[in-house]
Amino acid sequence: MVTFGIEEEFLLTGPNGTAPSTRAAEVISALTPGDGRSFTSPAEFLACQVESTTPICTEPEEALVSLLDFRGRLAAASAEAGLAAAPTGAAPLAAPGPALVSGTLRYQQMSQMAGGVGDEQYVNGTHVHVAVPSREEGVQVLNRLRPWLATLAAVSANSPYWLGRDSRFASWRIIHYRRWSVQGFPPFFRDAADYEARIARLTATDVVLDPGHIGWIARLSNNFPTVEVRVADAQLEARESVLLALMIRGLVTTLLAETAADPEGSPGDLADPELLDAGLWQAARFGLAGNLLDHGPGGGPGRTAADQVGALLEYVRPALEESGDYPYVRTGIAHVLSAGTGAHRQREAVRRAGFAGLGPLFARSLTAQ
Repeated sequence: MVTFGIEEEFLLTGPNGTAPSTRAAEVISALTPGDGRSFTSPAEFLACQVESTTPICTEPEEALVSLLDFRGRLAAASAEAGLAAAPTGAAPLAAPGPALVSGTLRYQQMSQMAGGVGDEQYVNGTHVHVAVPSREEGVQVLNRLRPWLATLAAVSANSPYWLGRDSRFASWRIIHYRRWSVQGFPPFFRDAADYEARIARLTATDVVLDPGHIGWIARLSNNFPTVEVRVADAQLEARESVLLALMIRGLVTTLLAETAADPEGSPGDLADPELLDAGLWQAARFGLAGNLLDHGPGGGPGRTAADQVGALLEYVRPALEESGDYPYVRTGIAHVLSAGTGAHRQREAVRRAGFAGLGPLFARSLTAQ
């Protein structure tokens, strides 16, 4: 079975759960040892961010146990320090002035290069890695994956608030990220050699430090034999991160089969780059509360978000049924469509109790089973 892994980023905050705290290093050092089911990165870009990584997973239960293990340890270590951890894609509040960057040399270099963009990098994502047999096949998956990335963005939107105001976007994180030097959709690649040559040309500039600095919303990992999908906000609940991972694994599995059946196919012709980009902006703006562009063969200019999500589910259903993931994904999609995205639930909490309502929401969601 195709394997996968999940990386989750969290915002470390004061006890009210909204304003960033720069004590991430202290909290990370105080985390109780895990049981090998989850791992902690030593530092993220900002001193208020914490990241976890699952092991290589085959079953959804493995991933869920790993994510809950880390989230529980993070909640305990944060509380012990008089702080909290927020599973949100963007900081609802922040103190004036530039954000404090971690002391890691690479992050310091990134900050120096990025200027004011890095000063406001209070955003967190969920990154999903899915194994591919080779970089050649990985490039073909990237090409064919592009029409569905905006749908994944809409499902995962969880960053409506930004520095004390409602951004009026479901995912402000996606909009913020557009300001970095290389962002958005990956281009269409002829083959793996074309991919590597273009990466080399980008890293030869003075605005891209290394391949890891290339922020396409889907790319080939430089460290693992995987396709890495980076379009999603940090998720309120662990089960929602697993839902995304299973949807992406189903997509990758489906696209690998299509590539094997039609290696000469030209998926890059299915959608113009400007339409893909407009569709991602639309998904960031409305989440599941509006329409989404339909880039498939015979597709129209738009359809309701629920219809587009349903189309994605049907498209990958054979792969999900083969892996046994279909019941989990079907239930998870039904939950998101009925309860709303994380962005919707954040707005509901603020509607009921103002910004003070976000802290309890984040605390409940962080360790929700």
